Amino acid sequence: MNGKGRKAKNQVNINNSINVLSQEELGRRIAAVEADLKSSTWKDLETSGKFDKNAKITFISDDMLILGCDIGSETHYVRAIDARGRELSKDAFPFTNNAEGFQSAKAWAVQIAAEQSKKQIVLGLEPTGHYWFCLAAWMIANGISVVQVNPYAVKQTKEIEDNSQLKDDRKDPKLIANLVKDGNYGMPYLPEDVYAELRRLSMLRDQLTEDRIRNVNRLHREMKIYFPEYMDAFGKLDGAFTLMVLKKAPFPEDILSLGADGLREIWHEAKLRGRGYSKAEQIVRLASESVGLKSGTAGGKEAVRCFVEQILYLTAKLDEIEESLHQKCREIPYAENLLEIEGIGENILSGIMAEMGDASRFDDVKEIQKLGGLGLVACSSGKHKGETKISHRGRKRLRYWLFQAAKSAVSHAEEFRTLHMYYTTRPDNPLKKMQSLIVIACKILRVIFTILRTGRKYDPARMLKDIRHPENAALQAA
Repeated sequence: MNGKGRKAKNQVNINNSINVLSQEELGRRIAAVEADLKSSTWKDLETSGKFDKNAKITFISDDMLILGCDIGSETHYVRAIDARGRELSKDAFPFTNNAEGFQSAKAWAVQIAAEQSKKQIVLGLEPTGHYWFCLAAWMIANGISVVQVNPYAVKQTKEIEDNSQLKDDRKDPKLIANLVKDGNYGMPYLPEDVYAELRRLSMLRDQLTEDRIRNVNRLHREMKIYFPEYMDAFGKLDGAFTLMVLKKAPFPEDILSLGADGLREIWHEAKLRGRGYSKAEQIVRLASESVGLKSGTAGGKEAVRCFVEQILYLTAKLDEIEESLHQKCREIPYAENLLEIEGIGENILSGIMAEMGDASRFDDVKEIQKLGGLGLVACSSGKHKGETKISHRGRKRLRYWLFQAAKSAVSHAEEFRTLHMYYTTRPDNPLKKMQSLIVIACKILRVIFTILRTGRKYDPARMLKDIRHPENAALQAA
């Protein structure tokens, strides 16, 4: 072998040794990053003080790798940037929504962090339905902090990146990562313990209620076709007396064949009690005068029986769910103090707590108002003074249950009735009834928040003294 050949061979050996060393060094760096990874959650950041915009920007340090992730039902896409916004990934990295995919995404991110001398990793995501739950929990458990950005913010900033209206799975991750870099994010909250049970049971209650209403509406349709006089005959279509009859004799010819005594026998076998027995003669009379269709009754009867069975099943299931909710509701700290508010029972309280979750994650009650879409907003500029109204952005179920609490409290609690009367009749800036109920809903929320944070007993007189208009005679008398 001549000198030139030996020189080339030695150069190859040197290059190989350099590559081996670089791979070894990269492996050591990857191991160091994985060993130092530590995730932060809302418990670490939001319960130790106000986690405001400055604190969010400070949390994103220079030695942190920022990941932006676009969530999909089966495939997620992630891109990486540094704290200056410089992209560190050549393209979006796709991974599947399972353990293998999560592990591959972590390995990809850790390798980039090791190459760029980053020590920590934060994953920003746009919460899409329920598809992000498992990913967030897995990443937090494996040392990667997870934050979330508002989907509305992603939509509004899509043209900043490339002056284009394009919004897709490969562009969105970088938009999300840049929002995280600038501190425009929040900490995700997945309920735990009793709050997780409350939320799932409350959601199931809502779903079953919607299914029951859907079946009742379908039942109305069938009866309107074959027995148009059914409302005069039965009154309440989904009442126990009506459902027992419809299960066995849904249409006029069936009722006529049974007669009044046959209807009473059905109710007697079902062990029903009440004034329904007196309507048997009226039902038979209206059935004899019915103008309903006579054709297609066989299929109609099958449909009615199906809907009735579904309504009965869902009614029984809802009773079970509500009983479970009542039991879980009483496990909430200071629940007995909250239930002392007249008009606030287990149903309403469980709905509010299911949507609000652990109150310790909030520094101020205004954060919960904003979460429920009850924050006040106005659009004013120059001489134009816009109308002030609530934002309607946030958890609509929380807003619903707070409104139900306000209506119930005004109906049953003297102090809230007095407050409602004052707001709607005060000489300066009287409120409409709906506006007054919204204000009272916010007041109830403040009472609930104070009791949860301090454990204080509910005091109606103290609540009224906090109102800003002590000159009002009605409030002073109370």
